[in-house]
Amino acid sequence: MSEEPAARPKESPPAPRAAPREVWKKGGRLLSVLLAVNVLLLACTLISGGAFNKVAVYDTDVFALLTAMMLLATLWILFYLLRTVRRPDAVPYRDKHAGPIWLRGGLVLFGICTLVMDVFKTGYYSSFFECQSAIKILHPLTQAVFVIVQTYFLWVSAKDCIHIHLDLTRCGLMFTLTTNLAIWMAAVVDESVHQAHSHSNASHSRLAPDPERVASGVGGDCPCDTAICQIFQQGYFYLYPFNIEYSLFASTMLYVMWKNVGRLLASSTRGHSHTPSQVGLFRETFFAGPILGLMLLVVGLAVFIIYEVQMSGEGGHTQQALVIYYSFNIVCLGLMTLVSLSGSIIYRFDRRAMDHHKNPTRTLDVALLMGAALGQYAISYYSIVAVVVGMPRDLLGGLNLAHALLMIAQHTFQNVFIIESLHRGPPGAEPHRSPPKEPSLTFANLDALHTLPSCPPAPRLVGPSAAGPQEAVAIILTSRGHWRRRCLKDISLFLLLCNIILWIMPAFGARPHFSNKVEVDFYGYSLWAAIVNICLPFGIFYRMHAVSSLLEVYVLS
Repeated sequence: MSEEPAARPKESPPAPRAAPREVWKKGGRLLSVLLAVNVLLLACTLISGGAFNKVAVYDTDVFALLTAMMLLATLWILFYLLRTVRRPDAVPYRDKHAGPIWLRGGLVLFGICTLVMDVFKTGYYSSFFECQSAIKILHPLTQAVFVIVQTYFLWVSAKDCIHIHLDLTRCGLMFTLTTNLAIWMAAVVDESVHQAHSHSNASHSRLAPDPERVASGVGGDCPCDTAICQIFQQGYFYLYPFNIEYSLFASTMLYVMWKNVGRLLASSTRGHSHTPSQVGLFRETFFAGPILGLMLLVVGLAVFIIYEVQMSGEGGHTQQALVIYYSFNIVCLGLMTLVSLSGSIIYRFDRRAMDHHKNPTRTLDVALLMGAALGQYAISYYSIVAVVVGMPRDLLGGLNLAHALLMIAQHTFQNVFIIESLHRGPPGAEPHRSPPKEPSLTFANLDALHTLPSCPPAPRLVGPSAAGPQEAVAIILTSRGHWRRRCLKDISLFLLLCNIILWIMPAFGARPHFSNKVEVDFYGYSLWAAIVNICLPFGIFYRMHAVSSLLEVYVLS
């Protein structure tokens, strides 16, 4: 009896040891955030300065900074993999919500495309290496190594809740996140400058008389006049969207890892996870959502090709191309709005409990959905003001106004549907309620069936002879819940496929904002170009992040 009181004081010291770690968690986070903010501001200054010809910041300066950041981040990742996680009790917990397989799969896919882009960039700069700085060839090679190391690191360590080297790990994760944001920013500026040059006239050539001002810095002394050079040049510009999405995917996963540094998980939280059943992609659906979504995806690709061909032509096909483009988008956005609204209505009849557990991954997903949607909101409201105040009396003005209004509605209802879906518990998670002490009227009616010889026996309704009335009601509720889940899966797949085509169009060069002269004439080219180039990258990111969230909604429905 004397050994038990002696054993209890020995078990109490771990709580005081964990307390200082929790007390200083905010201090460690503050240090890492300050480091990230300063590095990111430095990168923003150089990248934005290099986008203008009149600023004495050269593309070699930008490449040198990005190369140094990628090398430092790679060294820290190797230290983490070879030293930190190999320490005893380094990772006592793993967050089951972090780094789901579809997010890591998307990271690998975009990483492979980024490696192909680096090959194209290396071949492009090597075509005239005699008049180029060595840093322009070293940069894509360094980025290829960084992508390989980081992809492996996030694949194996995305779920880690590290508990040693806390401040060093936080700073390393934030620095790596900042590196990805700097790469994303450089790619966005490159693509925006390239698109602005291709859509602007000679009077607006101050921004980028050379399409590769930031990306290549190629001047008149280094002409790209060979066929292989032009193939490399066009190839890596078309691969920029994948590089952009890779950087953003990696940034979100690194942020969740940063939030999980030093995190203590209770046993109930560790055991609580949504474990989806391993079913086929289109099983347990009505097939209406996937079929309609695939049809819109194929039609959207055809519309995009027609738009690009007619916009690159010589003559008066601009009006026709814009009418086709806006008409397809209006139909697609209208259907997505109705489907998202129907999904929210179905949730009004859903009996699943809400999941209130702490989940940094879900919190980040919701914040990114709401924040990224602001970019498209801003463009839409600027378009609405230009159309209403400018009062264009033509078909294109009406289509532009309808497109802007539906874009706002679609983002709003889709966000409501996705956020509510992410907060639902897994299938079978019913709200907590006290069990009934007496059989309900339905149970009494089922028992009364035994006394009626003309009625079928109860086992035919209930199932096995050992099953009781509660099992019968469970079967009825399960069938109803199964019908709702099939509808939700159809809705998720339909929205997923529609978001893919709405990502493809702007990501690969569709810019009706400049071809449609309503906003350009109303705001002026310089202001409208600044609005589009700042807000549109967030709208493009919203589409791909919505695809990732909808895939999670589909799996967990």
